[in-house]
Amino acid sequence: MAIISIPSSTTMFPMPQQVLRQDREALTLGHNFEKYEDDDNADFVIIKGAGRTFSAGGDLRIFYEERNTRDSCLEGTYRMYWLCYHIHTYKKPHIALVHGMSVGGGASLMAPMKFSVVTEKAFSSTPETNIGFHPDCGFSYMLPRLPGRLGEKLRGKEVVAAGLATHFVPSQKLFQLEKHLLSIKSGDEDTIRSVINEFSSNIHIDERSVLNKLSIINECFSKDSVEEIIESFEAEGSRKGNDWILAVLKSLKKASPTALKITLRSIREGRTQTISECLRREFRISMNIQRAITSGDFYEGIRAQIIDKDKSPKWNPSTLDKVHDDQLDLIFKPFEDHELELQIPINEEEYRWRGKYENSSYSHLRGSVLM
Repeated sequence: MAIISIPSSTTMFPMPQQVLRQDREALTLGHNFEKYEDDDNADFVIIKGAGRTFSAGGDLRIFYEERNTRDSCLEGTYRMYWLCYHIHTYKKPHIALVHGMSVGGGASLMAPMKFSVVTEKAFSSTPETNIGFHPDCGFSYMLPRLPGRLGEKLRGKEVVAAGLATHFVPSQKLFQLEKHLLSIKSGDEDTIRSVINEFSSNIHIDERSVLNKLSIINECFSKDSVEEIIESFEAEGSRKGNDWILAVLKSLKKASPTALKITLRSIREGRTQTISECLRREFRISMNIQRAITSGDFYEGIRAQIIDKDKSPKWNPSTLDKVHDDQLDLIFKPFEDHELELQIPINEEEYRWRGKYENSSYSHLRGSVLM
């Protein structure tokens, strides 16, 4: 992670070119967000990709390679969720300049920003169920507050129309926008918005976009269970003009049954919870998935998609009807020791930058059996 300090009222964070090694990158990002929130000379923050992409999320190979060592990736997971809370509640304006991939956990560094600018080359999705995981890093809070309960791959203007970004700027104007932002001498949000608006374009969604199918999507995803959602899509897909549903059904049916049920429950709970409550729950879910307490689908998904690349995961359980509520309860169950929960404030003003990994119970119990 390279840090560039601009000699003005702005601080810019270039992101790694490909993926996050969560422990190191989340530590560095967290350190700098904290530093510049308290720096009177930094009126706002810009975050952007260092290469041709924004962020592809965490390095999944590390999870797979260290799967036989209990809690080997705990530190990075903890730091990333802790960082997400502080991005959601940041005290200064922050701006994401997104050109290229912003997927999974990487999208959590785009969507919560006060201003998030995407180009036609940007695309975003939450494909975690395809690797036996769940939309995390605050997405159980964000997704139920977006139109259409979407998890589809969205491109350019669609990202803005779906509510995951605030502005669309053509790629040929992005450099000039950045240059103008760096000339601003205050953190006034209206001033920042005015500068971005000068370079942004109006949003016109292609008639073939999935965003034009929201009435059907809303109706199908309003069902009470994953099984009923799929049945509803199958019924809609049999109607003339709904060929686009075939791709939706294919995506749902190839995903991990366990991950689908975890995701539906998590997002439904997130509808009425705060960002703090959602992040605590997501951290708990993620740790239990990594510990494979009910299923090893996370590691099987990584194997099939990234390691062997055979694209043929062997999910266990293999079908939705074999995923039972008591299994899900184990994944969602709070830790018996409250100190092992993600340490972020229930009351935003309670404290601000405490609760870091190095001050948590986990750092002192590293290598112990933690439940």
